[in-house]
Order: sequence, then C-alpha cells, then structure tokens
Amino acid sequence: MSGTSSVSGTSSVNIGDRPVGVAVVGCGVISGQYLRNLADFPSVRVVACADLDRARAEAAAAEHGVAHACGPQEALGLPEVELVVNLTTPAAHAEVAEAVVAAGRHVYNEKPLTLDRESARRLLAAAGRAGVRVGSAPDTFLGAGLQAMLRLLTGGGAGRPLSAVALMQGPGPQRWHHDPEFLFRAGGGPLFDMGPYYLTALVTALGPVARVTAMSGRSLDRRVIGAGPRAGTSFPVEVATHVTALLEFASGAVATTVFSFDSPLGRQDFLEFTCTEATVAGPNPNGFGGPLRSRRAGETGWSALPVPGTVTGRGVGVAEMAIALRRGRPHRASGELGLHVLDVMTSIGESAERGEFVDVASTCPRPDPLPEGWDPRIATPMEQEANRTI
Repeated sequence: MSGTSSVSGTSSVNIGDRPVGVAVVGCGVISGQYLRNLADFPSVRVVACADLDRARAEAAAAEHGVAHACGPQEALGLPEVELVVNLTTPAAHAEVAEAVVAAGRHVYNEKPLTLDRESARRLLAAAGRAGVRVGSAPDTFLGAGLQAMLRLLTGGGAGRPLSAVALMQGPGPQRWHHDPEFLFRAGGGPLFDMGPYYLTALVTALGPVARVTAMSGRSLDRRVIGAGPRAGTSFPVEVATHVTALLEFASGAVATTVFSFDSPLGRQDFLEFTCTEATVAGPNPNGFGGPLRSRRAGETGWSALPVPGTVTGRGVGVAEMAIALRRGRPHRASGELGLHVLDVMTSIGESAERGEFVDVASTCPRPDPLPEGWDPRIATPMEQEANRTI
C-alpha cells in the first residue's frame, strides 16, 4: 500500500507499506462494530471472518466484503493472516488465543483477556516463546476523550493526581440483550463485563494497582430476558451483580469504584479525578469521545476542554497494534495491561469473598498518551510515525 497524507499540519510523506492481514474469529453481535471500523484503517486488511457457526461467518463476510468465510482453524491456515482478533465469548478467550499463538500468529482478545490469572500468564508466556504479540481490549482509552484526559493528567496540567471515583450503575443488560446469560456467569457480571473499561482508564491514568479491598452482593438469583425472541425467559445468575471496591495504586493515589447491575439509575459516565490543582471530570470509559471538564479551586463552574483525536470506535486498538508491529515498537493495548486489569478484577472478587485486603501481584507499563490529533484512519502505519512520534 502506498499513499500521501498530511497529519495535523506536518509535511506529507509517500512511503509504501503493507497492511497487517487480519482474521476476525467470532462473528457475534460485537463483530459488526469491529468489521465496520477495521475497513477504515489502512494499517490492517481483514482477510477472513471465522466462526464455529459457518453460516454466521459467511453472513459477516458477505456484509463487510471479506474474502474468506471459514472456521477458526481454517483461518489460521491462511498465509496472509498475521493477526487474529478474538471476539469469542469470555470462556473461550484463552483456548482460542493459545491456538492462535501456537500457529505463530499475533492475537488481540476482546475483554477480559481470559477468565483467570493462570491462563492469562500462560498465554503471555507462550506468546513470548513464539515471538508473537498479545493485545487486549478495551481500546476505549485510545479514543479522543480519554486520551485528552490522560495527556492532561500525566502532563501535570491539573497537578498531581491524588484520588479518583468511577461509577458504573444500571439495571442490567438482560433488559435489552437477546442472549444475556453469559453476562451473568463467570467472566461476566458488572465487574468482568464493564469493569475493564473503568479499570483500564484508571490504570492508564494512575499507573498499576498495588492492593484492593471490596464488598459485593447479588440482588436476584434469577433474571428475565426483556427483549428479543426469548423475552420472558428466566435464567440463573451465578455472579455478584453489585461490587464496591477501593483501589490503592503503586503511585500512592487511591480510587473508589462501583460496578452494579442492580441500580434503577443508569450512570455510566462518572469518572472523576481529584488533583492538587484541579478536579478533572473524564468521559464515559465505555466510549471514545468526550466531554472532558476541569474545575480549579475557587472556580464556580466547570470548564470544557478540547478532545481532539479519533472517536472511530472499537478496533482502534487493533489498528494501533498493527502500526506498532510494522514499526517494531510496543503497542498500547497490550497483553500486560490486559493481564493487570484481569488481576485487579480477580483480586477484587477475592477481597469481597474473604473480607480482607488483597495485594495485586502483577504490574504493567503505563502506555504513553497518543499525540494530539492522532487518527489511524488517515495514514498508513509508516506515514503515521513519519509524521508523528508515537
């Protein structure tokens, strides 16, 4: 692929570059968002849609103009596939990702990385031996809103971050999801389903978590599907549906978090940081845009801050990973970050069960913020980094 582009006023370049060949494995509901967005990124080229249900793979491939529709193993046999985007259910994340790594391909897992620390560590170790990379959703922290927030916090624009509050509350996805049972089993619940967005935002802002303490509960043992052809069907709830946790970071900062499927009030955009010079109100961690606001001591109102950058949506982490692969630098939505967030969630669950503080053994590098205006839709990998240092 070759092309000429200009990014944020810099001089244009014309450098040939080959996009990373991608196979999407798991053609369920979320795959549509990925496939639409990946088609806009010149750093990647989707060459296969794969699913155990071949009809689903064929439907996704036909809708999005993808050349191959096949099963997962067949996708790994295609020589042009370098990176697999694993969109299977959480219970299958580890098994599918391990097969991808064993085939010598890079893998990007939807969240959570796996269901437990042991399988996640095993996956990263296997990838290290094979010389391939592991990426992990969520990639919302690469969107314009959270990136503007991260540049402000890590650049000292609000002073030193001291504490944070993150709230995710709602009545539960059974009200709108046609097949919600997996969201109330191991790997689901508000902590494992929604927690990765909020915890990733906190870790990228404040660094790794050192220890946690938590309490949890479950309001109902059964829930009823509220939409779709199975509306009215009840199913068992196997996980906690309300979790409150306190986090202590290695930096000394602390955070209060709530993850709940038991609240009549839907509140998913509360992310607030108290710093030495200002309070910063961040955007919804499950989104890619703003708003972003700050309020300094003595001010009577909030000031809106600009949020330049991409709001494309899911798949940005795959594109950034592809650029990093071609440039030979670390990618931001890394397996190490995904493992640490998984470790934090698991530690929260253990703390709630045991009624005590739990140390978080893992750590991870805190990814540098993207430069202002970075957008994977407007340049090839080589052009992005020839124009910008990222």
